[in-house]
Amino acid sequence: MRRSAAFALALIASPVFADSTLPPAALADMQLPDPRQEAAAKALMESVRCLVCQGQSIADSNAELAGDMRALIRRRIAAGERPEAIRKWLIERYGDWVSYDPPLSATTAPLWIAPILLIGIGLFLARGRFRKRRG
Repeated sequence: MRRSAAFALALIASPVFADSTLPPAALADMQLPDPRQEAAAKALMESVRCLVCQGQSIADSNAELAGDMRALIRRRIAAGERPEAIRKWLIERYGDWVSYDPPLSATTAPLWIAPILLIGIGLFLARGRFRKRRG
């Protein structure tokens, strides 16, 4: 009985130890001194999906990986790299999924086609329902 209670307590408490104790990356939450560079970095960060949260951009996420990605983007922009090149590098490294605006390709075609297909099916079903009511 005691072993199962200790095991259950360990399972419940284990997420507490999942967070890192490392300090955040240097530029994760610090703005760049040049307002134009910071604006470019912020625009890019808002268009990159957090790989941990998946529903948030790295600009909005508090995940450690998102902070590292924000710092990486700011460092590269401060070094003079263009946001498009950084975006391309991130897509090469993490795949099209990291972008909120993935390019149309064989891999991402379902992302672009599915909404249109679902709307078409919904309209077809709604049309059938309305016809039955009239008759």
